[in-house]
Amino acid sequence: MNLEEKLKSGKFVITSEIGPPKGTNIAPHIEEAEYLRGKVDAFNVTDMQSSVMRLGSLATCRLLFEKGLEPVFQLTCRDRNRLALQSDLLSAAVLGIKNVLVLTGDHTVLGDHLQAKPVFDLDSVSLLKVATGLMEGKDMVGNELDGTPDFFLGAVVSPGYDPQELQLIKMEKKIESGAKFFQTQAVYDLAAFETFMKAASRFGIPVLGGIVLLKSAGMAKFMNENVAGVNVPDKYIKMMAAADKKERAKVSIGIAAELINGMKNLCQGIHIMPLGWEKYVPAVLETAGF
Repeated sequence: MNLEEKLKSGKFVITSEIGPPKGTNIAPHIEEAEYLRGKVDAFNVTDMQSSVMRLGSLATCRLLFEKGLEPVFQLTCRDRNRLALQSDLLSAAVLGIKNVLVLTGDHTVLGDHLQAKPVFDLDSVSLLKVATGLMEGKDMVGNELDGTPDFFLGAVVSPGYDPQELQLIKMEKKIESGAKFFQTQAVYDLAAFETFMKAASRFGIPVLGGIVLLKSAGMAKFMNENVAGVNVPDKYIKMMAAADKKERAKVSIGIAAELINGMKNLCQGIHIMPLGWEKYVPAVLETAGF
């Protein structure tokens, strides 16, 4: 079964993430994905995450596809106008890529090319509508297509954002525009996540809770100060701060497993964002009982 079929069947789904390299040496990243073969159901391929110039998501998705691994094509609105966005969606379909996760994207001021001009011709809701329109056989201005794509469209949501109601409103708009599943921002506050999921249950849409592996207390504090909707509780910060450098990975694995166990009865899957710690994902899953 592919990702869409698994989610529709009610299976608890596990996805992970691949960040393409800054260069052409893709081999280590494909090896990372191979390491997780059979352990996760699909791989998000980031689209120049944090506005750092990297190898493209689409090319990486195709390489995973050729290996028999299921990719999720992340597509951001930051770098492309509506012509390029539609063209890339059609290209993805021709290359056999079905899963598309639509994001507005991080602003270029966060990246490594501060001179880059941000585009943001569309936002994530508009792009979902465009992708849905392509599947219905027409481009954004109503021209008919010669051959139509078939996508499984996803979007993102931030359960820890305050007020949550704004995220629920955005979520509803994304569903109306064509989103069939959601992946969340990193979750560390299980009480807030439970509250959000109870409210979001009315939509009847699969949600995968986000897991980011903590690497240090400093990383946790940075996210609290700079990432909207992320709140790492003091207890986790203290656990990471107290851990010897050699023990940090072990502590992080335990925290991630605790979060997964707290989330698994509230949502239909988890999305693990290892941020370079792909080698620890199997240990996280094993510790969580998968």
